Amino acid sequence: MAVFLTVEDSLQLAGGIFNIMREEGFDFSFDPMACENCDGYCCTGESGYTWVTMEEVSKIADFMGQDIDRFVGLYLVRIVSRFCLKEVKIEGSFHCLFFDEKNRRCSIYDVRPTQCRTFPFWEYFRDNPDEILKECPGACSILDKRE
Repeated sequence: MAVFLTVEDSLQLAGGIFNIMREEGFDFSFDPMACENCDGYCCTGESGYTWVTMEEVSKIADFMGQDIDRFVGLYLVRIVSRFCLKEVKIEGSFHCLFFDEKNRRCSIYDVRPTQCRTFPFWEYFRDNPDEILKECPGACSILDKRE
């Protein structure tokens, strides 16, 4: 019996050098290695909400060596009963407050919120794959759609 592998499966079997990610129901895959050469498109652009839980707040504050109350006051916005990370506006674009402009990287990458960890597999992009394929250099269209 012949076994057919997708490109992603083949790359993963090649010693784990490539780490192509796929999620059920999404018409694209994601290569996290593309982040090395990206200018931080997921951290900049249109204004939006990067939601954080209190557990994530605690981890980020600890990572930064700050107490939680000070961290909340400096870096978060409260919207009803939830918190999100503040943004800064730079030349008409919105940037996450933790985006390191000089190095074009997340300054809290090791403790970044779940919302950032799950990018680009967000519900919005499930319904709008063309947008993520245009914006994210790590997103690749899946031609082999297996049901």
